[in-house]
Amino acid sequence: MVPWLPSIPYPPATDDGYWAPITSTLDWCEENYYATRYSAEIVNTLTNTLFIWLGFKGMHMCYAHDHDRIFFITFFGYVLVGSGSFAFHSTLKYPMQLVDELSMIYTTCLMFWATFEHKRAQPIPLLLAFFTIGLAVFITLYYHYLQDPTFHQNAYAILTALVLLRSMYVMELNIRPYFRHRHEANAEKQKSDTVSEAEKLEKTRQDRRDQVVIKQMWVMISFGLTVFLGGFAIWNLDNMYCSKLRRWRHELGLPWGIVLEGHGWWHLMTGLGAYFYIVWGVWLRHCLNGRSDEFEMTWPSWFSTPAVVRRRKPPSMGVKAMNGDAKKAR
Repeated sequence: MVPWLPSIPYPPATDDGYWAPITSTLDWCEENYYATRYSAEIVNTLTNTLFIWLGFKGMHMCYAHDHDRIFFITFFGYVLVGSGSFAFHSTLKYPMQLVDELSMIYTTCLMFWATFEHKRAQPIPLLLAFFTIGLAVFITLYYHYLQDPTFHQNAYAILTALVLLRSMYVMELNIRPYFRHRHEANAEKQKSDTVSEAEKLEKTRQDRRDQVVIKQMWVMISFGLTVFLGGFAIWNLDNMYCSKLRRWRHELGLPWGIVLEGHGWWHLMTGLGAYFYIVWGVWLRHCLNGRSDEFEMTWPSWFSTPAVVRRRKPPSMGVKAMNGDAKKAR
């Protein structure tokens, strides 16, 4: 105990709590049943409420602003991730571990399909749906056969990286004016001499709008990735230095020792990073569908969460319309 820090000693850990015996293939660094016999890992359990809250917030955003249904389903999957993890860390039971880990795979598969099928002609979306379902089934069965958490972690990381990289590529290609103009049809370029002054002004406005949007998106992506990868780093440190962290927690006592619960920080930071990623996906979809003037991203401060909402008043034609939007750029 630190003499100058008011605290209470950690109660002894035990393995005979309400949900005993432990059947999961993983048991994290937080000591078991030290706070209550009804939750094996109390901090790891409660930090999942962030997923549940943000997930319902995202679902409400999709419903209120008429976003694509696939994102409402994705946010519902996000809620299942938090709920499954809540149940897993409460019980440390193998079935709950599967709910926790496989819901991460299934939610990422939804984003995988939404990212790669967009604007593809039939039968590509249908074939991609069958492929994605087959991939999810394969990961489920093979992971249950191996019962090796490393396989799940690698599968999740690969799927997430594929979706992120594809989304970034599509975003740059279709929204940044420089790349968008390079991919315009030759016929359109030949008509440039006959374009009216009003059309030129509107095109200039759209280019300036998209420059603001792409800048805002990269700020959002950078922030979300930094938080997500920071949580991943803390999670690894928690695994590597578990015995030392447990000793430090006991020296600090409660409630201060909770700050050193690395897996709890992993939940908070990856949950926030994943939320940013899904909101970015919603916004990107509207921009790709040519609805940039109908929606905007609101993000009041670094200590708040972003949302994609309908504009109250679409910008009018002309360069001056972008002046207000430019001030919002970070």
